[in-house]
Amino acid sequence: MSLTTNDFDKLVHLKEHALISIETLGQFQMTRESAPVSNKEWGRDRTLQLFQFLLTSRNRRALHKEQIADRIWEDVAGKSLDQTLKVAVHGINKVLEPNRQKRTDPKYLIRQGATYRLDINDLFLDVDAFETFIAIGNQHLTEDTTLSIASYQEALQLYNGVFLPERMYDDWTSSERERLQLMALNTIVELSELLLETNPAESIRLCQQALQIDHCWEEAYRIQMHGYFLKGNRPMALKTFKKCEEVLEEEFGISPLPETKVVLKMIKEK
Repeated sequence: MSLTTNDFDKLVHLKEHALISIETLGQFQMTRESAPVSNKEWGRDRTLQLFQFLLTSRNRRALHKEQIADRIWEDVAGKSLDQTLKVAVHGINKVLEPNRQKRTDPKYLIRQGATYRLDINDLFLDVDAFETFIAIGNQHLTEDTTLSIASYQEALQLYNGVFLPERMYDDWTSSERERLQLMALNTIVELSELLLETNPAESIRLCQQALQIDHCWEEAYRIQMHGYFLKGNRPMALKTFKKCEEVLEEEFGISPLPETKVVLKMIKEK
């Protein structure tokens, strides 16, 4: 799907004006009409757990109740599962639509028979916005670097930490957490390269941010070396290579790539 400046503007507007905003990166927090939803409003943890699981599964088809139980409630089955789901679904609907009139269908949590899914089209969800901003940046990388830079910056403003850290030890969050972290690392590196010539200090800062996420990310060391060189700080550029070399040897028993050594050679020769 082709994304344009108009999509960028719409997303920025939604970020600022959505009736419901959901934050999952670095912490979980939901705001409704600009007011934070308290833990007390969620009630039982199973209610919040189901909501977070459905958010994580937002791009899949509706999930059958047995699929839900297999992933998050292995200790619940049969009539107990039906009752647990009923209570959790009611709790979610109450949080999302506290003023919904009786006998009207929920807007966000869609139930069809024994399947459930979330419709998040009118919500602001940080992970969806994060991915869309990155997609806009990637699509316009060669033709409109200004838009790409702005898009990457918007994305990284949303990446405040790992996905659902409160569920760090729940298996159903791990693949999404790893996927989003990889996207963040690639975006940080892409943005740092775009800014390298015009703003090497910011490029260096971004690379440091990437290395806080993954201290083995060689590309971040390489760009950081170049950034220090452009700022005239050859000693820090050389120290950065030394650190890269030590980390790669310690973690993997390997040497830096030829591309990194080319940057080292340039620094030494100029």
